[in-house]
Amino acid sequence: MTSTVAAPDVAESPPTMRPWVENLVLTALSMVLALAVGAVLIAVSDPDVTSAMQYFFADPLNTFEAMWTSVSEAYAALFQGAIFNFGADSFSQGIRPMTETLTVAAPLIAAGLSVALAFKAGLFNIGAEGQMLIGATCAGYVAFTWHLPGPLHLTLAVVAGIAGGALWAGIAGLLKATTGAHEVITTIMLNYVARYLVAFLLTTAAFQRPGRNDPISPIVDATAQLPRLLGDQFRLHGGILLSLGAAVFVWWLLNRSTLGFRFRAVGANAAAARSAGINVGRSIFQVMVIAGGLAGLAAVSQVLGTEKALTGGISAGVGFDAITVALLGRGSPLGVVLAGLLFGGLKAGGVTMQAQTGTPIDIVLVVQSLIVLFIAAPPLIRSIFRIRSGGIGSMQMSKGWGE
Repeated sequence: MTSTVAAPDVAESPPTMRPWVENLVLTALSMVLALAVGAVLIAVSDPDVTSAMQYFFADPLNTFEAMWTSVSEAYAALFQGAIFNFGADSFSQGIRPMTETLTVAAPLIAAGLSVALAFKAGLFNIGAEGQMLIGATCAGYVAFTWHLPGPLHLTLAVVAGIAGGALWAGIAGLLKATTGAHEVITTIMLNYVARYLVAFLLTTAAFQRPGRNDPISPIVDATAQLPRLLGDQFRLHGGILLSLGAAVFVWWLLNRSTLGFRFRAVGANAAAARSAGINVGRSIFQVMVIAGGLAGLAAVSQVLGTEKALTGGISAGVGFDAITVALLGRGSPLGVVLAGLLFGGLKAGGVTMQAQTGTPIDIVLVVQSLIVLFIAAPPLIRSIFRIRSGGIGSMQMSKGWGE
């Protein structure tokens, strides 16, 4: 006689998401929440809304209509200034906002890759700003001092910019590898050194434009300028192609090369990597040199493509924005490209938003900061949108599954 043993009840496991899907969802929700907070700030700062709110209890519908008009017009202007101008007289004028977004995004992508690559090795490269300044100085000097044929001149100027950034970051990498000096401290200090060094150089005869008393260099030779991709009517230049090529290079380096494997191993666990025979100090130096070269490439876009002259503000704060771009992109080359395009659109569209609606451009900076803030706090996003993590790399809605 055989007995039948009933199988124990096993709770059905909830559906799981891949880690990259979860990251994508959390990033998208962070952006939605940041835009929602930005909408509140836009409405509160609008004089028409403020005036309507004085009679809120008498006519609440008028207040909500004023808020909707304020927010919708501001975000429509932001889109119009970043993507496409539907009110333009021609298609070429309509796509001008997109070309401006790509122009602004080019250095953001390259500098973001610089920070993201260091992240993969467990390092915090806070010195992209200084590396850009030195890279721009080297590229600019070659571009306006040497007089060579076009392709050769441009190539040497680009190489000089990359080498300048690599050299400056290599100092911090060498100090970290040999003395253990924390890269956050050294890169921040090197930012100040670079800023004042460039300010000094622009007062010397070798760098200052003849006939000018302000700190600005001569215009770079036409043979060393990055080519305009869509003609002289647009500012879009070859820097965006260099940045996208750099993203492909970083992806290959991290995922298809032995050197990139060493970087990731050091970033995951330096002690284990050392036990496995990896020279941690050498890897730290190498990754900082490559990261600095990427920051120098961002400077090349600025000095040879957008500004065409060296000034003390040539970096335009891109080196610091690169930290937020790398965080938003979660250290992934593709993520950094998308984050750079997003921030480029916000910067380009913010100018149009301010001009057309009078909305303070500072609100765009608030939105950028909020996006990074929310991304850095996944538990906050999960709490607001009632999402709970079901384990590493999994996510499920708090209602419906397992209840």
